[in-house]
Amino acid sequence: MSEQAVRFLTNLLGIYSPSGQEQHIANFLATQMKQMGFEVGIDAIGNVIGVVGDGFPVILLCGHMDTVAGHVPLRVEEGKIYARGAVDAKGPLAAMVMAALAVSKEPNFKGKILVASVVEEEATSRGVRHLITQGIEADYAIFGEPSGVENITIGYKGQIQLKIVIKTETGHASTPWLYDNALEKAYELWKKIKFACAFPSLDPQETPFSSITVCLVKLVGGQGDSVIPFEAEMNLDVRVPIQFTTAQVYDKMIKIVEKYQEANPKVGINVTVQDTVEPFEASKASPLVHAVSLSIRKVIGKPATLLRKTGTGDMNLLGKAMKLPIVTYGPGDSHLDHTIDEHIVIEEYLNGIAVYKEAILKLAELYNKNSEASK
Repeated sequence: MSEQAVRFLTNLLGIYSPSGQEQHIANFLATQMKQMGFEVGIDAIGNVIGVVGDGFPVILLCGHMDTVAGHVPLRVEEGKIYARGAVDAKGPLAAMVMAALAVSKEPNFKGKILVASVVEEEATSRGVRHLITQGIEADYAIFGEPSGVENITIGYKGQIQLKIVIKTETGHASTPWLYDNALEKAYELWKKIKFACAFPSLDPQETPFSSITVCLVKLVGGQGDSVIPFEAEMNLDVRVPIQFTTAQVYDKMIKIVEKYQEANPKVGINVTVQDTVEPFEASKASPLVHAVSLSIRKVIGKPATLLRKTGTGDMNLLGKAMKLPIVTYGPGDSHLDHTIDEHIVIEEYLNGIAVYKEAILKLAELYNKNSEASK
């Protein structure tokens, strides 16, 4: 199994699959999983869905096969595999496929495993959104993202993507005192927003997970030399803690904009919400958290650590939509996501497979015991 698992992951990493270009890797996955004994289909937008087993419980293992753009040369050295996607998130995806395969060969396993390899997680979350609209059902779900083999991610912040367009009158650049400069006004507004959402704040109880944070990710404007900029556009990435909804945080942003607008009546400001994802936190008391924790202790020999992350994941979308026990787990160091040094330690990858396998078996055992007891 170890050699097969490493070969499978290496083959996945050898296929370049940035968001929107997943067809080649989808076809490879479908072919490989069919050969392993999965029932496999590719849906209308390119998600690959593999099924093994039958009956209940239904356990969804969901990972993404796309990556951010940019090559990291594939190489294996000193027990590590280097490549784009090694940790984010082909390593966890390959581990889930191999774990499902291993569980399917257990003679006493009762249940069904769905392995969903989705598209465009790094861009639009189009793949998981499609699963939701198609009414996918499960009793438990695990998302394959790099938590580290000893950790379970139970919470992610939400996200608002804002576009703010600033418009002013224009004139010759030789008379800047006569006109408002759209670029300068955009930056002034940004500083107001940044100050209002500063972290760390004076509140000693505030943590990165419990605070609203805003990042200026784009600021463009100006038409060329000798012309005072009359239009500027800035994009803001707003992260929403679990105690707020995206609507509540959006209202806070709008109040800041409105106050600035009152002080600058000649400046036109238009705010557009490009996307929102609600924050999500799984219950620490859920049977899924318990099962994965026990599996980590069995495989690694250490207690599991529960993580709450400041990023946003597909778990947010599916957790809110399906209202089922759900966590994010997977081998790999998330600090290596999107870096030129992205790599996964082979031993951790293999341990991740073992943890997934143990967790699936524990969940099935618990589910069937409860079903028998309720008869």
